[in-house]
Amino acid sequence: MFLRILIALVFIVPSTLAQQPQPQPPAPAPAESRTDKNKDGKKEPEPDKKTDDQVGKSKLEKETGTVNDRIFEVLPNYGTVETSQTLPPLTSGQKFRLATAGVFDWAAFPFNGTLAAISQAKDDPKSWGQGWGAYGKRYGESFGDNSIGTYMTTAIFPSLLHEDPRYYQMGKGSFAHRAYHGINRLFVTRTDSGHDRFNISESAGNAVAAAISNIYHPAEDRTASRNASTFGFLILYDGLSNELKEFWPDIRRKVFHKNTP
Repeated sequence: MFLRILIALVFIVPSTLAQQPQPQPPAPAPAESRTDKNKDGKKEPEPDKKTDDQVGKSKLEKETGTVNDRIFEVLPNYGTVETSQTLPPLTSGQKFRLATAGVFDWAAFPFNGTLAAISQAKDDPKSWGQGWGAYGKRYGESFGDNSIGTYMTTAIFPSLLHEDPRYYQMGKGSFAHRAYHGINRLFVTRTDSGHDRFNISESAGNAVAAAISNIYHPAEDRTASRNASTFGFLILYDGLSNELKEFWPDIRRKVFHKNTP
């Protein structure tokens, strides 16, 4: 968070000058007539003031109405909207910028590194063997699966189908209702015009990402079952992500005792 520091310039007039016989300047006009009124005597509108919810936000957050309130103060949380109200539609450029921010966020690198380490421990796939070279391949595989899935579901398909990839927090209501809302967003999304419909970007985007992964997976992994498992993992990951986005503000307040990001 960036703090704005207001510096007050105070001019002190020595009292000795007031005692000297010198012509007195005309009394300054009241503050309202100098700053609040124009030459016609009409009150000028006050300049726009930045609201508290805009302070410290990045340019991308301000443009898209989102907030990167990092989950557990580490995991990236791009594309989250802390309101249920419909916001102005995103441009295709903004959708791609949201996807890029998530893919290349610093936390994404150790996250994919952990997934690669798990695959290394399971020796999956076996044809890659062990060693740092094999770990590098598994890291690239994990990074490719997650990155392509993110671009497909956040940028490419939402741009083609005019769907809104942002997650709108419910924020209020029972635990069950909010948990259902997080899962429901996998199947229902808002369009750029503000209407609800089936979330084609989520299903089609992850299906295409799973198909593309055949390019860099070894030959023995280019099977329908492996594609189905990759598709299922991407859907599961997005579902867990939605639940964390929904309930993270509550965890932040109750566990970390922080009311704001």
